[in-house]
Amino acid sequence: MSDPTEANGTAGPAEAAGPAESGGGAGGRRVRVVLVDDHRMFRTGVQAEIGQTEQTGVEVVGEAADVDQAVTVITATRPEVVLLDVHLPGGGGVEVLRRCAPLMADAEQPVRFLALSVSDAAEDVIGVIRGGARGYVTKTITGTDLVDSVFRVQEGDAVFSPRLAGFVLDAFASTDAPPVDEDLDRLTQREREVLRLIARGYAYKEIAKQLFISVKTVESHVSAVLRKLQLSNRHELTRWATARRLV
Repeated sequence: MSDPTEANGTAGPAEAAGPAESGGGAGGRRVRVVLVDDHRMFRTGVQAEIGQTEQTGVEVVGEAADVDQAVTVITATRPEVVLLDVHLPGGGGVEVLRRCAPLMADAEQPVRFLALSVSDAAEDVIGVIRGGARGYVTKTITGTDLVDSVFRVQEGDAVFSPRLAGFVLDAFASTDAPPVDEDLDRLTQREREVLRLIARGYAYKEIAKQLFISVKTVESHVSAVLRKLQLSNRHELTRWATARRLV
């Protein structure tokens, strides 16, 4: 039987040992982390940058490339912090948060989430924060700052990249903040990505290239979006997205 921490071919070396004892780098601090991102090379880079436990105090105990793998690995390893990409096959980071809600609510051993994404779009940030993530940083962050952010999230702090903090606070503090869009919430994260690109005028081939998926998959996502939103064509879809300032 395969080890759930090896769902994408990478091992979670610390699972059997349980939580790491204090000692080593980072002033004796230790934190157990799971990396969730659908790009293997990016995971490898993050592991190399922050996963030298004796120097950073960060112990990477598992990795995952999609929603199902993420839930399996997180449940098996019970890390203190999950570095979570927003755009994932299977429903996106929001779906991971939804399915891991009981782990986040555990009073004795809570699993905390820090979004780590290339996207700085408001709907992505607000979506994962509403879902329960403790912070959101972009992939331009340095390794040193990422390590610091992981420890802060472990301690219960909220952490945001400087440019994002302002509109996150505004969105949650404003008394006239827009209500949850039930129509938009019907769409998966990938469907939202395709929707946004369609509304910007991209051709199917261009969308496929940008999202690293096939043209046939793009067509399937567009059909699903039109069906869920009860729209007839891409022109109506563009008007719908523009009215919600998603373009």
